[in-house]
Amino acid sequence: MTRILVLQGPNLNMLGTREPELYGSETMQEVHAHVYRKAIELGIEIVFFQSNHEGALIDRVQEKDFDAAIVNAGGLTHTSISLRDALLSIARPFVEVHLTDPSKREPFRKVNYLSDIALHSIVGHGAGGYLEALDYLATRVHSRW
Repeated sequence: MTRILVLQGPNLNMLGTREPELYGSETMQEVHAHVYRKAIELGIEIVFFQSNHEGALIDRVQEKDFDAAIVNAGGLTHTSISLRDALLSIARPFVEVHLTDPSKREPFRKVNYLSDIALHSIVGHGAGGYLEALDYLATRVHSRW
C-alpha cells in the first residue's frame, strides 16, 4: 500500500485558534480527520507528523518510510535551506501546501525554498489544500507505484 506522509511545520498545531480569519477555524485534528477519510477512500496509508522544531521535521523526513509527502513547512518555507536539503536528499515526491497564498502577504513570505523542488504547489485553498494534494498524488503518482 502506498504510504504518504503529511509533514506540518511550526504553528500548524494552532490551527483553529491562530488567526482564524487567515487560516480558518478547523483544528489540525479536524483537518487530519478529513485527510484520513479521503486516504481510506483512495486506498492510501496516511501518516501525520507536526513539529514546531526544524530538526524534528528533518529527522522525520530522513526516516524515508513513505512513498510521497504533503508538506506544509509553515514559516520554514521562507527560511529553511536544511529542510529543503533533507527533502532533496531522500528523493521522494512531495506536494507543497499553504493554507494562505504567501505571495500575497508580507514581503518576506515571497521567498520559498521548496516550490522549485516540489512536484506541485497548492496555495491559498485553506485546509482543502491538503485534500487537493492527496488527490493530486493519487492521480499522478499513486498510479505509478
